[in-house]
Amino acid sequence: MDAFTRFTNQTQGRDRLFRATQYTCMLLRYLLEPKAGKEKVVMKLKKLESSVSTGRKWFRLGNVVHAVQATQQSIHATDLVPRFCLTLSNVNRVVYFICDTILWVRSVGLASGINKEKWRKWAARHYYYSLLLSLVRDLYEISLQMEQVAHIMAKKEKSPSQNLLGHSVADEETEWLQSFLLLLFRSLKAHPPLLLDTVKNLGDILNPLNELGICKSNPGIIGLGGLMSSIAGIIIVAYPQMKLKTH
Repeated sequence: MDAFTRFTNQTQGRDRLFRATQYTCMLLRYLLEPKAGKEKVVMKLKKLESSVSTGRKWFRLGNVVHAVQATQQSIHATDLVPRFCLTLSNVNRVVYFICDTILWVRSVGLASGINKEKWRKWAARHYYYSLLLSLVRDLYEISLQMEQVAHIMAKKEKSPSQNLLGHSVADEETEWLQSFLLLLFRSLKAHPPLLLDTVKNLGDILNPLNELGICKSNPGIIGLGGLMSSIAGIIIVAYPQMKLKTH
C-alpha cells in the first residue's frame, strides 16, 4: 500500500495510470463496437477515454523541463551509441512536448488561430523520431547482452559432440533462427530493464506510425500497444531499479 501511495503521489505515476485507463478504454471500445446491444457501453467508454486524455495533458505540461534535463544527462553518457541515440531522442522529445503544449493551448481556447492538423503532424513526427532513436539504442543494448550471453553459453559447452545429442537433423536456417531466438530470450530474461524499455518503446511507436500514415493500425492494435507500454511504464516508475541505466 505504501508503494502504491508513493507511486500515485508522483506526476509520472498518475500519468501512467491515466494512460493505462485511456488505452484500456480504446481497446475495449474496439472489441465491443461490432457487438449488438453494446452501443451505450461503447459511448461511455468513448467519453471516459476522451476525459482521461484531456486530464493527462495537465500532467504533461512540465514534461518539457524533464526532457531538457534528460538531454543534458544523456550528453555525458560514456558509450558513443547510447549518447548519440538518447541525446537526439530527448531533443525530439523536447520538440514533441512543445508541440503538445501548443495543441493544449488551442484546445482550451487560449489561442484559436493555431493550425491544429499541422501541429499534430509535427508532434507525431518528432515523437516518432524520439521513439525510433530509443529503439535503436535498445537494439544496441540487446546486441551487447546477446554477445555476453553467447560468450557464457560457449564456456559452458563441453564439446561439440554433446551439443548435437538428442537433436534431429534440421534445416540450417531453421536451426539458426531457433538459436537466435533462444539467445534473444535468455538475453532479455537476464536483463529485465532492457525488456521493459523495449516493450514500452515498441508499444508507443504504433501511435505515431499510424498518425503519420507509415503503418496504419486499427484502434484495437494501438490500444493494446498503448496498454502494454503503460504497464511497462508503471513498473518502471514504481520500481526505479527497473529503469534502463545509461552508461
